Amino acid sequence: MSEVDSLVNKIMSQLKDENSSASSSTSTSTPTNSDSELGRNDYPLFEKHPDKVKSPTGKSLHDITLDNVVDGTVGPKDLRITPDTLRMQGQIAASAGRVAIQKNFQRAAELTQIPDDRLLQLYNALRPYRSSKQELLDMSSELRDKYNAPVCANWFAEAAENYEKNKKLKGDN
Repeated sequence: MSEVDSLVNKIMSQLKDENSSASSSTSTSTPTNSDSELGRNDYPLFEKHPDKVKSPTGKSLHDITLDNVVDGTVGPKDLRITPDTLRMQGQIAASAGRVAIQKNFQRAAELTQIPDDRLLQLYNALRPYRSSKQELLDMSSELRDKYNAPVCANWFAEAAENYEKNKKLKGDN
């Protein structure tokens, strides 16, 4: 085992100790066994249900090691989070009464389907004075129709309306 692996294992062990002491002081919890619904007792997901957490290429958490990164078995795509994992985290957040966090996870799940270059363009377009109302509405349609991202699409449509109302559209400055 390499020095880095040892360090990572030590940190993970400390995190587990902190989590177990925090959870034992608040409640004794057992993971939810249901395949469809996850609850607050399923947090942290990677620890309680490591079998449910996969890379976009299907690799398990067990497969993602520094040695596998070094030898090329694990690549950059394997280090990204999947929409399913984000949605599961959202279920856990919602069950704990953290609905705003659940919505953030839902939006993040949608964003994983958008190529990085396009995502940066979209975020840049949201900056005040960068886009016309029609451009924002077109982006909203693109998100909804091309990427099946209704939460993000609504965000852009709301931005178009709010930017118009508050004089933040391209040409308003």
